[in-house]
Amino acid sequence: MSVANCKIPVEKLRWVCDPSQFDFETTADIPELEGSIGQERALKSIDFGLGMREDGFNLYLAGEPGTGRSSTIKNLLKQRAKAEPNPHDWCYVYNFKDPDNPVALALPAGVGSELADDMKEFLDAVRAVIPKALDSKEYETNKAAILEEYQEKNGVLFAGLEQEAAAEQFAVQRTVSGLVMVPQKEGRNYTQEEYEALSGEEREKLDEAGKRLTERLNDVLRQVRENEKVLKDALAKLDRDLGLAAVGHHLEPMREKYAEYPKVLQYLEAVQEDVLLNLEDFKEQTPQASPIPGLKLPRQEPSFERYQVNVFVDNKDTSGAPVIFEPNPTYNNLFGRIEHVMQMGGMATTNFTLMKRGALHRANGGYLVVDAREVLINPFAWDALKRCIRSGEIRIEDVLEQYRFMTIASLKPEPIPLQAKIIMIGSPWIYYLLFYLEPDYRKFFKVKADFDSRIRKSPEIMKDYALFVATHCKRDNLLPFDRSGVAGLLEYSARSVEDQERLSCQFMEIADLIREADYWARKENSPLVTREFVNRAIEEKIYRSNRIEERMQELFEDGTILVDTEGAEVGQINGLSVLTLGDYMFGRPSRLTVRVYMGRAGMVNIEREVKLSGPIHDKGVLILTGYLGGKYAHDKPLSFSASICFEQSYEGVEGDSASSTELYGLLSALSGVPLKQGIAVTGSVNQLGKVQPIGGVNYKIEGFYAVCKAKGLSGEQGVIIPKTNERHLMLKDEVVEAVRDGKFHIWSVETIDQGIEILTGVPAGERQSDGKYPEGTINYLVDKRLREFVESMKKFSAPEKEEKKGEGAKPEAETGKGGATEALS
Repeated sequence: MSVANCKIPVEKLRWVCDPSQFDFETTADIPELEGSIGQERALKSIDFGLGMREDGFNLYLAGEPGTGRSSTIKNLLKQRAKAEPNPHDWCYVYNFKDPDNPVALALPAGVGSELADDMKEFLDAVRAVIPKALDSKEYETNKAAILEEYQEKNGVLFAGLEQEAAAEQFAVQRTVSGLVMVPQKEGRNYTQEEYEALSGEEREKLDEAGKRLTERLNDVLRQVRENEKVLKDALAKLDRDLGLAAVGHHLEPMREKYAEYPKVLQYLEAVQEDVLLNLEDFKEQTPQASPIPGLKLPRQEPSFERYQVNVFVDNKDTSGAPVIFEPNPTYNNLFGRIEHVMQMGGMATTNFTLMKRGALHRANGGYLVVDAREVLINPFAWDALKRCIRSGEIRIEDVLEQYRFMTIASLKPEPIPLQAKIIMIGSPWIYYLLFYLEPDYRKFFKVKADFDSRIRKSPEIMKDYALFVATHCKRDNLLPFDRSGVAGLLEYSARSVEDQERLSCQFMEIADLIREADYWARKENSPLVTREFVNRAIEEKIYRSNRIEERMQELFEDGTILVDTEGAEVGQINGLSVLTLGDYMFGRPSRLTVRVYMGRAGMVNIEREVKLSGPIHDKGVLILTGYLGGKYAHDKPLSFSASICFEQSYEGVEGDSASSTELYGLLSALSGVPLKQGIAVTGSVNQLGKVQPIGGVNYKIEGFYAVCKAKGLSGEQGVIIPKTNERHLMLKDEVVEAVRDGKFHIWSVETIDQGIEILTGVPAGERQSDGKYPEGTINYLVDKRLREFVESMKKFSAPEKEEKKGEGAKPEAETGKGGATEALS
């Protein structure tokens, strides 16, 4: 391509969206957007991941913030969940066999709350019925009859015993130690003196009778104890029959209602047994007397919490599968918690009714969406989530139990099976971090949905953008956009990604611009948002962030930072760089100077020597040696020294976009041909001399244009960019108008030869068949200068060799063996 064709025509400097392509007047005339814009790869991945029901096929949505990850998955899950069945209710009930391990019950949606209501009605009923039954006349009569029968049996036993004792002149008397047989004399007990006054035979006869009667007494007492057991069993049977009569007809309907749920039937049986064993708890409790006069003790009521049902997950009002977005995935928020209450001056207690559900319980049978970074920064959350997925169970545990100095009462509830699809949203950096450093990650999150930050422009995509604008206008109650306003948004989107063929997927940023344009339109009392207000919003957004850029521009204007925009200089050229400050980027020119001189040091990058350059920039400088060697060292060695420096640079330099600039300066310094200072350059270069694309091309061009405008546009100024960067041009209207009026120019080049010809006005020159370049060309002058360096170096190196040779022989001749040793050393 000749240099004459390197100038870029005005129509290629930016893509202009034609508003007439839209078939609406305002966005109020079109419906809302259904689905998402582009992201075909991500949508297919999500569909695959949601469709896979096997273990481990959870999803990770990777992408930059604002690319629509959350809104996309929210819309997709909302539509998908409607067609899926409602998940089960989950209830926790008291475990009468092992109170520390509450039992989990799975019930159809809505049945859990019904069971809780039925148990409440049952408890209210038995608390009212049992006390009445216990106070009934029938119960008292039956109880009295049983007691009377017991007393009669015992009376007969003791009457017979007393007759036997009287016949032997003994009597049954009660003492502190119990019943004993005491000998009698004339209706009274023997005195000690009377007993001792008896003869030996009489005493022996009395002792034998006492022993015999004592054995008989023991037999009677054994029979009484057996009668007591019979009495107790009879009273228990009476109470059980009473309880069954009071409880049975309340539980029977529940047994019929929940007949298809075996665990519920087991629970109801356990409830019945516990009620029958604890009928006394249902009696009205009499207040206990205080051991301390004047101190009133709190009334101790028996607890009936064990008969309650903790409806842990209630899906009664759920339609389809649940979709849970957990914004704060702490351990307790994900897996639930067991609360404690303080009693008796600080003792912490708990029970199964104080168990609270987590996001995983609510999402069971559906979908849980969490932020990857939030999961990782919350203690215990990530490790517990892995264990949950691995075991397929959701366990409620006191995670701090192992760290406490003293343990407190807690529970170990029965785990609930996990049947949920877990979706994590995060950056690509976190994805790769987990993939390489977390061994279990790739087992549990096998599907990656990659959201792109840009999409290829097409009529369908632009129509979807219009629907996106309409959606936000209607949902946020904003003014409608006309066609020119939508076109302005699309142009801003293309500029955001610096590509005429693609649009930005940073929808959060686009949505903010929609709201800001609405603000400025309302301020002007406009009924519509037009291109004017979109541009106003963009300008105001820039103004809020460009204080540093304006301060730097002042330094260019007052000459503090030296940049020439007119004239020509040897070995001096204006390079271009981009500065990024948070969410704001801007370009600025930087003067680069090159000095060449005789020597063997090669190219010295001053930034590298003082450690102000990065590895990519250093690589770009080293590539220049390869270019010079391939271009000029085919018939001679390269022998020169050169220093390259970015003047007035006080911060680090990184990137290879200045490598072509450095090469142009080096060629100018070697050839002695001055470079036009009104032309700035950007672009990287390879060893073959081909110019390669760079980033931030629009900011670089606009940065140099601003400096030229401040110093005065001469019509000779402009910027040279790589040919491959033409499609990335989305310049501001002001720069485009300046090019249209011939006040500013933009060239695109493919090779260094094209660029050096534009900068110097001298042809670069192509190598002829004899290996030489045409006389007067840049390459000829460079080749000539390099050859002169080589010849000059030969002249200086020859005397040095002769001198060293003479100095090395003299000690050997004069000192003999010793001199030879010194020469070798």
